Amino acid sequence: RLSVVLSEVIQAFSVPENAARMEEARESACNDMGKMLQLVLPVATQIQQEVIKAYGFNNEGEGVLKFARLVKMYETQDPEIAAMSAKLKSLLLPPLSTPPIGGTIPAS
Repeated sequence: RLSVVLSEVIQAFSVPENAARMEEARESACNDMGKMLQLVLPVATQIQQEVIKAYGFNNEGEGVLKFARLVKMYETQDPEIAAMSAKLKSLLLPPLSTPPIGGTIPAS
């Protein structure tokens, strides 16, 4: 069942070794979205691959993409999968900083 695999993927991010790898990649990226894609995404992909390969998904990036598409397809039908999907996304993406209310975004 997809929720079991998704749960295991989320748990894999809390394994101390994986959490340390993600933290190191995030610190190196310094909240720069381009660097996040270069440094954090590959680590996150590897962590997911380690889990999903046991469920028959390809051990390449394509397996993670298929898994993500499957999750997306079911998250509209199953609130449990939707909640776990949101949790996984929060582990992968940095929190977005929002400008103060009434404030303006400075021109760069």
